[in-house]
Amino acid sequence: MLTPRLALLLTLPPLMWAGNAVVGRLMAGSVPPLLLNALRWSIALLILLPLGRRLLGDLRPLLSRWRYFAVIGFLGMGCYNALQYQALRSSSALNVTLIAASLPVWMLAIGALVYGVRPTRQQIIGALLSLSGVLLVIARGDLSTLARVQFVPGDLLMLLAVFTWALYSWLLARPPAHMQGAQRPDWGWAEMLLAQTLFGLAFAGSMAGLEQLYTPQAVHWGPALAATLLFVALGPSLIAYRCWGLGVAQAGPTVAAFFGNLTPVFAALMSAALLGEWPAWYHGAAFALIAGGIAVSSSRSR
Repeated sequence: MLTPRLALLLTLPPLMWAGNAVVGRLMAGSVPPLLLNALRWSIALLILLPLGRRLLGDLRPLLSRWRYFAVIGFLGMGCYNALQYQALRSSSALNVTLIAASLPVWMLAIGALVYGVRPTRQQIIGALLSLSGVLLVIARGDLSTLARVQFVPGDLLMLLAVFTWALYSWLLARPPAHMQGAQRPDWGWAEMLLAQTLFGLAFAGSMAGLEQLYTPQAVHWGPALAATLLFVALGPSLIAYRCWGLGVAQAGPTVAAFFGNLTPVFAALMSAALLGEWPAWYHGAAFALIAGGIAVSSSRSR
């Protein structure tokens, strides 16, 4: 059952990720995308170290489960964010948002093919309602706009990013036996996120190094970049990942994916605010469609 607390947990991540997409686009010429991802998780790691220090006191539980944390760290931190930042350099916000809206479809497909979880009629209807709301925002109330979309290489990167996030979410919801029940280490949220970050940052740092080696780009340091790094480390990283992990564990990855479709709606509102434009009628209509999709899909999800 979808409670107000659970709805809040699953609404905060798309709000933070919308802000991440906006500032990521603004910083596209100031810092290389893979380096931005590595710096983001480096700051997050520094914040997590004192919070999750119990993890470092005894590394045996982590080392015996390193394969699992290496995979989810690679998918959720090493891949998704880096691919998204890279996609924003060559793809338009319209295309990236349109592709990100396919997350519920990937969730349903992976659940059916890998975990044997067949989508219900409510989930399929909910997916169609949510996608309709997202498309309405993207098209700014004129659906003929979608027919003029042209795809570029960055779109393929975003498609791969969405696929990696779907895998990451399912691995959180259906972890291996050694991360369930009595076999699961007595870790809090900070230890769990720190374990992911340790491996995710290793991948993110390696890719950032290769980026600078083959396509070097100067970093334009300044107050704007410092504020951006602090925001993406706290909001889209720590707060969003903490809430997403709790929400996925309680509601399941499929229902959580429908909340992910709020991201382009929030992004549209943030972009409008930066441009000094008031929300249009289709923003309200999109919220209604997406909220309806969430309600329908979660009505019998448990």
